Amino acid sequence: MAQFTLDDAKKLSQSKLTNHVIDEFRKSPLMDAMVFDDCVKPQGGDSLTYVYNRVSTWPTAEGRDINTEYQTKDVAKTDQVTVNLKIFGGAFDLDRVLINHEKQVITNQLTFQMDQKIKAVRALFNDWFINGDSASNTKSFDGLDKAIKGTATDYTPSAILDMSSAEAIEQNWKTFLYYIRQVRKLMDGAPTLMAVNDDMFAAIQTVADYSAQFTATKTDLGSEIVKYGTTTIMAMGDKPGKASQIIETSEADGTSPIYFARLGLDGVHAVTPDGQKAPKTYLPNLSLPGAVKTGEVEMIAAMAVKATKSAAVLRGIKVAPVDAG
Repeated sequence: MAQFTLDDAKKLSQSKLTNHVIDEFRKSPLMDAMVFDDCVKPQGGDSLTYVYNRVSTWPTAEGRDINTEYQTKDVAKTDQVTVNLKIFGGAFDLDRVLINHEKQVITNQLTFQMDQKIKAVRALFNDWFINGDSASNTKSFDGLDKAIKGTATDYTPSAILDMSSAEAIEQNWKTFLYYIRQVRKLMDGAPTLMAVNDDMFAAIQTVADYSAQFTATKTDLGSEIVKYGTTTIMAMGDKPGKASQIIETSEADGTSPIYFARLGLDGVHAVTPDGQKAPKTYLPNLSLPGAVKTGEVEMIAAMAVKATKSAAVLRGIKVAPVDAG
């Protein structure tokens, strides 16, 4: 297995364009922290399939007396999981006149359109990371919600916790942190990431006014990172090209989930084709005929959850008021 991050891929690249593309993808804290495994080779010439064993049951251990055998003999249990890598990205068309001469408003139309397309691809990866379900959308890889739902790390308090106003947060923030710790203890290690929507992120920022366990730093790209202990809190933002959040706030009860993931080759990680360590861009050749030029941004990837305890979700936290009417 060849483990790498996008920062590792940048260090291996000698191309300024490739490094620019990588930096644009790294503006997502999820993709910046994500561990990739570039090991998938086509099976039968056309299928990019990754097969792995997901640990579902852990073995026990015990003491024994001299001249006696261990009383309990058990083994770790795994479930074989197969994921198919998915191709996703986008294309844009530009007239060569705009590429060569439009510099009054936007310095470089080609770079601008490419960066905007990368932003959309980032959002799509983030969306599938949470909501992906290949059963309902064959073009998508499976996401965290599908992997976690109904497992031991799918945690819902017995009653909804109200965090939908400043007054409610002041009253309930300690209980909120208690529930977060209840979820963290179900996992097999400290989560790398807490994924939330904008409503939850705003509530957490207010909780940080009361608790000293939150810190804010900046990455080498200038993005602000908020952490709870060692765990990065990421507002996942909107779905690509839409004004709807990747992680929804329920209109029925105002609740929104928090997703936790421990990133690593033995936990949650992404997989890519053999030898591919960066998303691809395809730029037009302006020396060839054709007035309208096409550019493309593309990724080939999927997600693996190697252990059920490497991902979790906390539900039942109310972050928005509900319309009584």
